[in-house]
Amino acid sequence: METIYILAIVAGALALLFGAYKAGFVSKQEPGNERMIEISSYITEGAMAFLQREYKALVIFVVVLAVVLAAGLQSVATAICFIAGAICSVLAGYVGMKVATRANVRTANAANVHGLGRALDVAFSGGAVMGMCVVGLGIIGITVAYTITKDPTIVTGFSLGASSIALFARVGGGIYTKAADVGADLVGKVEAGIPEDDPRNPAVIADNVGDNVGDVAGMGADLFESYVGALLSAITLGVVAYGDKGIQYGLAIAAIGIVASIIAVFFVKGDKDPQKSLNMGEYIAAGATIIASAVLSNQLFGNFKPFIPVIAGIVVGLTISKITEYYTAAEYKPVQRIADESQTGASTNIISGLSVGMMSTVGPIIVIAIGIMVAFVGAGGSDDALLGLFGISLSAVGMLSTTAMTIAVDAYGPIADNAGGIAEMCELPENVRQITDSLDAVGNTTAAIGKGFAIGSAALTALALFVSYINATGLEGIDVSKPEVIAGTFIGGMLPFAFSALTMSAVGNAASKMIDEVRRQFREIPGIMDGKATPEYAKCVDISTGAALHEMIVPGLIAVVVPIIIGVVLGPEALGGLQAGALITGVLMAIFMSNAGGAWDNAKKYIEGGVHGGKGSEAHKAAVTGDTVGDPFKDTSGPSLNILVKLITVVSLVFAPLFVQFGGKFF
Repeated sequence: METIYILAIVAGALALLFGAYKAGFVSKQEPGNERMIEISSYITEGAMAFLQREYKALVIFVVVLAVVLAAGLQSVATAICFIAGAICSVLAGYVGMKVATRANVRTANAANVHGLGRALDVAFSGGAVMGMCVVGLGIIGITVAYTITKDPTIVTGFSLGASSIALFARVGGGIYTKAADVGADLVGKVEAGIPEDDPRNPAVIADNVGDNVGDVAGMGADLFESYVGALLSAITLGVVAYGDKGIQYGLAIAAIGIVASIIAVFFVKGDKDPQKSLNMGEYIAAGATIIASAVLSNQLFGNFKPFIPVIAGIVVGLTISKITEYYTAAEYKPVQRIADESQTGASTNIISGLSVGMMSTVGPIIVIAIGIMVAFVGAGGSDDALLGLFGISLSAVGMLSTTAMTIAVDAYGPIADNAGGIAEMCELPENVRQITDSLDAVGNTTAAIGKGFAIGSAALTALALFVSYINATGLEGIDVSKPEVIAGTFIGGMLPFAFSALTMSAVGNAASKMIDEVRRQFREIPGIMDGKATPEYAKCVDISTGAALHEMIVPGLIAVVVPIIIGVVLGPEALGGLQAGALITGVLMAIFMSNAGGAWDNAKKYIEGGVHGGKGSEAHKAAVTGDTVGDPFKDTSGPSLNILVKLITVVSLVFAPLFVQFGGKFF
């Protein structure tokens, strides 16, 4: 094995060891009093029960698709890689969420006993475990698969496994969390007039469980498959552009990013400004990666051409993060404008939120477009197109090189949110809730930034995989004048809309059941509103679990079945058109929905801070309505779309030999 391959595996092992160290730190913290431990156990049991039921259902899907891969492609090795990718994705999500459910109660207790600084340390450490598991398992899996097979087409199976689990995890977790959230908000806040996370609300445990299965496990699986997809594209195109050196450089950047992220974690310290501290960690990780990547580029290639796409990807990621922050953070005009519009009712609140979401697509798309051109030309694409295409894949690797840090910052948010819920349900002092609310407010912004980062990386990763598909099928390009290509492009452009409709409808159906159940308990169980009777929390958890598992099947199958049908019926070039159409509308829809949802959420919190009458005012009621519309936007449909786009490209790439041989025979 080459030295860099060994170092990549060592870096992955280092990430897993550091994750274990952080998990140990979290476990050593005091969980608080008996009531806090009891509430935390409800959340943990609900989250783990959901994951276990979800994974049991996915076992059937994984086995069936593995058989299809082995028989259809006549490649048992690809099927084995597919199973390995699925297992690694499951492991990352399971371990990350297990630690997150331990961290939530310990964050609440840290806020109660020690204050803001220790609470931030505990919450961020819980998120860091998820980040380290994702990159550690990702880089080890890809590197081992390639060093054993030495065939990028076989390694595509690993990426397909990761993408398949990610889509179901994101969709299932998103449906779960938003069904509970919408039900809890509409009946608890609006109808009953009780605070968020009030223990009298029957849906409150399901709501807190949802934060874990959707925003921790689902988000981790999302970025795991982005990370793996970017490395796969760098391997596929790197071997064509530079031979073994191209592969080594892509893996080396990922390894450098892991080490840089571990170093950056130590710079996130609790102080009066959690946002500033978290940002500092991101900047240090990015800066260290940029410097090391430049040195390595010069050593491997004798020039800085491959480094230019790396810095382009990192800059694109950071820029998209700042643009997302502008459109979703309460201190900026877009969110404040939504809050202002809430004074005239829910309708104007929703109109303003839709406008903000639509406008928020402009900046990221322009930045992505510039990044693509810089990566292509900077890598030498003007002289050799293969070098430029490899440059695009390197830009995706560069953007995702600090994934460990990005996930740590993102996963910290739902941990802080859960901590606030536990503080409310356990009637801890008011100052504890103020601390957890301040952490949660930052968490809402970091979550929106994380989604923007995931969408931007999805665009570059999907584009790189699309280029790999063109290379694998031997196509010189996609001729949009051909009717079958036009048909494929239109179908691809439609898929994100159909997918969003299905996932939004799934949340609506599940939320309706949740609302009915919460209303029933308020009506039929005497003493709930007086705090003398305990709500039936388990029934609400079961409603969310059952609905999520049932409703995730059809949206999940779309991404796998449709590309295969188009590839076989219309041929590989038409399938290229489908990928292009899905990429364009999918990225736009994902940015729009995620940012609109984030803006609605923080507009509500901005009003709850005391403006326009504060909690209980007419403006607040309108903002709550807008937030419930935005919930499935930002936590179900929006973030799932970037996985849909990537899974379509991965499925197309994996089955490319089949389409070349048999596709398009019907026309």
